Amino acid sequence: MALAPYASDPARSRGRRHPEPPAPTRDDYQRDRDRIVHSTAFRRLVYKTQVFLNHEGDLFRTRLTHSLEVAQLARSIARALGLNEDLVEAIALAHDLGHTPFGHAGQDALDRCLRNADPASGGFEHNLQSLRVVDQLEERYADFDGLNLSFETREGILKHCSGRHARALEAVEPGGVARRFIDGTQPSLEAQLCNLADEIAYNSHDVDDGVRSGLIGIEQLEEVPLVSRCLAQVRDRHPGLTGRRLLYETLRRLLSVQVYDVIDASRVALATLAAADADAARLGPPVIGFSPSMRQESAALKRFLFRCLYRHPQVLATTERAQGVVQELFEAFDAGVAEWPQRGATGSDRHRALADHIAGMTDRYALREHRRMTGRDVFDAEHSVSPE
Repeated sequence: MALAPYASDPARSRGRRHPEPPAPTRDDYQRDRDRIVHSTAFRRLVYKTQVFLNHEGDLFRTRLTHSLEVAQLARSIARALGLNEDLVEAIALAHDLGHTPFGHAGQDALDRCLRNADPASGGFEHNLQSLRVVDQLEERYADFDGLNLSFETREGILKHCSGRHARALEAVEPGGVARRFIDGTQPSLEAQLCNLADEIAYNSHDVDDGVRSGLIGIEQLEEVPLVSRCLAQVRDRHPGLTGRRLLYETLRRLLSVQVYDVIDASRVALATLAAADADAARLGPPVIGFSPSMRQESAALKRFLFRCLYRHPQVLATTERAQGVVQELFEAFDAGVAEWPQRGATGSDRHRALADHIAGMTDRYALREHRRMTGRDVFDAEHSVSPE
């Protein structure tokens, strides 16, 4: 399929930080995707929390399955809009590489630990860590650190960035991936699309996992206009349908209505923008997005999930234990009670290296290390959810 004029063209990529000869059978974005899939950080995602910890059930989403779902949605939308499917796939597969064990609970705990240990560090943020993984931490090549991905893939990975971190990155890489946070321009359309596909994916699959866990009931979903409308469509077409089939038919429609809304709304915005090429599209407002009505409905779904799932007492209890694990690991390593690969780092570099070490852990490795240090098992059958 031919790319639209405003799509990112691999032949016009801004290149890699370390020049390399082109691959004989793959363009730059295809090569990026393949490097990400073969990376150590990508394999670790299978044992990293999305909402429910890895030990709580085999069928709950992990960071890996979430990333695959984001990639699938992003490719489908990219194809309809004439954007570069290989670039959106690379960004989607890499966007969570920097996540800590235990999901956002682990990130929050590690951020506090790092700020307390070194107030000048700027703390920990998983988008910045994802870029750090692909730029520095992966050790696969003789000639450079990291994966040496293209500018466009790296730009898409850095979804959010504070002004402080953007200025620090800009000092190291003038005109690089952090520049847009300073001058107020947009990322590529493919990066914009991945941001939205991420939102669509986690809203939908968190409904699925919430029902599977027993923490959300089908009847509660009637409170959410977007989900309620999809439920009504299923019941009209399949009277008497119950259980998993009712939920899956509803989720299928929930995904589809959002995807088609993004396609329709973005087509209108792209026609209005009339960007001659990918660089021109960066200079205008964000154009890949929901219609105003769908944006409101999506926000209502988020509020429901926050109230009924993310703030559910059982999830909060798990979150508290997970944060305790991260904090105790950090403190033990920092105090020298337990060994870790310091690589001779000192001062701020040492604390950043320690954050890298903990962020790279899977849920089960972090729990194993914590149990080895403390002799305690903070998660047992008593504290697990009971999936259907």
